[in-house]
Amino acid sequence: MSGRFPIARRAGILFLAAVASACGGDEEPLAGGPGGPGGPRVTVVETATVETGSIAREVEVSGVVEPIRTVSVNSQLATTVRGVFAEEGDRVGVGSVLARLEDAELAVELVAARAALEAARAAFERAEQLREREVITLPEYERDRTALAAAEGEHRRLQTRVGYATVRSPIAGVVTLKRVEAGDVVGAQTPLFEVADLSTLVVPIGVSELDVAQLSQGDTVEVSLDARPDSPLRGRIRRVFPAADPATRLVTVEVALESGSLARPGYLARVRFRFDERNEVPLVPASAVLTGSSGEESAFIVEGGKAFRRPVETGLVSQGRVEIVSGLSVGETVVVEGGSALREGAAVRPVGSAPAAEAAADSASGARPRS
Repeated sequence: MSGRFPIARRAGILFLAAVASACGGDEEPLAGGPGGPGGPRVTVVETATVETGSIAREVEVSGVVEPIRTVSVNSQLATTVRGVFAEEGDRVGVGSVLARLEDAELAVELVAARAALEAARAAFERAEQLREREVITLPEYERDRTALAAAEGEHRRLQTRVGYATVRSPIAGVVTLKRVEAGDVVGAQTPLFEVADLSTLVVPIGVSELDVAQLSQGDTVEVSLDARPDSPLRGRIRRVFPAADPATRLVTVEVALESGSLARPGYLARVRFRFDERNEVPLVPASAVLTGSSGEESAFIVEGGKAFRRPVETGLVSQGRVEIVSGLSVGETVVVEGGSALREGAAVRPVGSAPAAEAAADSASGARPRS
């Protein structure tokens, strides 16, 4: 029985050695440390330098690209469509013919009105001559003059209505919608076409009432399109609406896109604003700042191969960087990865630098290159 205990003891020692070797992690023994390989451990960490730069609070708001204006072209007559001369996508100018409506009945009425106008004009000219000779009374003269005015008005009215039979574009732009075909029967004010002015594309968006005070007409902003995420655009604030929506407390801001952009009406656009911009302030990666259970913030700085915790006060956070208000100085080295497992004064080695044992060996061998 007594001969079995030494064997069990040796097995236990081997087991404990294996566990200790497996728990080493990213740590490595310090060269020349007390106890040799069993001495203090070095933790491999990723570091960064506190640098100065610019930072701002960024707000992204999405909206739909729209033409600067869209006009609905409606029928002014209740009649039949004789012909359609424009399709979606056609570019048109001011006065371009889009369609023609049936006007035969109006044309006949116009001929009759023209004849009545000529008769009224002749009657009035005779009345003028007779009035000069005092052959007719003043009321008779006024009667013929009023009849001439009425005939002129009726003639102009019918001329205008006949003109409505030719449907023209009121603006220069692109036909975005055609609602009728030749032969359709339409009523007065029936929508026929929509023409959009694409010379300027805009993105109307809602901005919080808390932020809109920092925006002004003419400010430039960055715009991206979901349809073309790799082609960012420049935008310009065209106007800021004077009132907020009572329900949402948002103020409409209209952003005009740069000319020649690849945007089209209906595209989803994302407008990025920068508020509270600050320049030449200390910045570190956001992962360098650790937050304690009570909300206190700190960071580990590296000095002489050791890590020391430093309380910090932070400001703005944007694009993975954080502003340091106090606690760190420009040029100091901070731990950005691996800091959560560190203790005060722990020995550390930045990622990519040679371990202390290898550096000492290289120094002793005359810094011979390793194969």
